[in-house]
Amino acid sequence: MAERLKRMGLAGELIAEFAGTAVLILFGVGVVAQVVAGQLGDHDSIAWAWGIGVAMGVYVAGRTTGAHINPAVTLAFALFRGFPWKKVVPYALAQTAGAFVAALIVRWNYNEVLTMVDPGHTIKTQTVFSTLPGNGTLPVGMWGGFRDQIIGTAILLFVIFALSDLDNMAPSANMGPFVIGLLIVGIGMAFGTNAGYAINPARDFGPRLASFLTGYGGAWRDQYGDFYWWVPIVAPLIGAAVGAGLYQIAIARFLPMDVNRDVVKPSDNP
Repeated sequence: MAERLKRMGLAGELIAEFAGTAVLILFGVGVVAQVVAGQLGDHDSIAWAWGIGVAMGVYVAGRTTGAHINPAVTLAFALFRGFPWKKVVPYALAQTAGAFVAALIVRWNYNEVLTMVDPGHTIKTQTVFSTLPGNGTLPVGMWGGFRDQIIGTAILLFVIFALSDLDNMAPSANMGPFVIGLLIVGIGMAFGTNAGYAINPARDFGPRLASFLTGYGGAWRDQYGDFYWWVPIVAPLIGAAVGAGLYQIAIARFLPMDVNRDVVKPSDNP
């Protein structure tokens, strides 16, 4: 019975991660489709909708798992916050599946407009689903995108660790998702030029796969013809370890600890 309950608990966690990531992508990929194909909105609306998507995704999954909705976040919590390593791959697969399914929904819903704007389903609208160096137009190459994704994800995890640290000035539980959403808006507005601020392997690979399976034959390459798909996977994982590690070294170890409090952080639940 105990083993069965344990399996059911993991299933619930994976469903929550799937759903939270799907909500994130519905808002995020949806707004890029609206701006790129429908010519409604601009960069600011993209940044705000991605932030809203993250906040809503965290509200969806937060009580169950702490709402990682990002394999880079899951890795960082395994490295530094005691999250069970045996759950890292299942969480990442659930997150990627959620992103994939949500991207298919957006692709289906915007099919007519995407086809009108880009009948050949080329790199012109590929940025709706996945990131490119320099957003496909600016003079940034693969390694510029790689550098950018390490920096952007390091910022993300450095601040997330601060926001989730109860020994620091963590926001109350119901405000946490809102503040994390603002963090995404800020990263999008400050670090969106060089690589489209994927900062999340599931966010990029799931929609990239969905676009490839629905007509975007060049989905794995960038505007230079190089295989770019691995950059928004590997670089965020490195950046997550760097950012979370820096927080632990530079901030966490110097914080005063409340010895009278024995609280388990939601994101650390095994």
